[in-house]
Amino acid sequence: MRLNLNSMLTVDRVIAAPQHAVWDVLVDVGQWPRWGPSVTGARLDAPADGLRLGATGRVHTPLGIPVPFVITEFDAGRHWAWAVAGVPATRHGVTAVPGGSRLTFAVPWWAAPYCAICAIALRRIERIVIDLESGRHGG
Repeated sequence: MRLNLNSMLTVDRVIAAPQHAVWDVLVDVGQWPRWGPSVTGARLDAPADGLRLGATGRVHTPLGIPVPFVITEFDAGRHWAWAVAGVPATRHGVTAVPGGSRLTFAVPWWAAPYCAICAIALRRIERIVIDLESGRHGG
């Protein structure tokens, strides 16, 4: 866990897969419950538009309560961030590195304990991406 210049704590993981493959999992709202320990469901208000800057929707928590969200940052193929119930939340980023991609989650400093949840999500995303990539390549 590191503190970056924007007063956000970050956790990251290198995944042996191309940046676009990791990005595809990050922006597929249907995949969020598979990798997000604090997400049991999610939907966009305008699903045909996909995840984009200003997109809104609802995320379901383990408590069964749907909570509104809005995408507050979006750079296609690179990163997105959101506010959940009006509160700035996680930033998700992926960059190409030798041998694959670096997946990074950042959380506000005041949400430091959530970094442990993010670390679980990083491992889950890695498994999803590797499984998808091996299926694409006949492995």
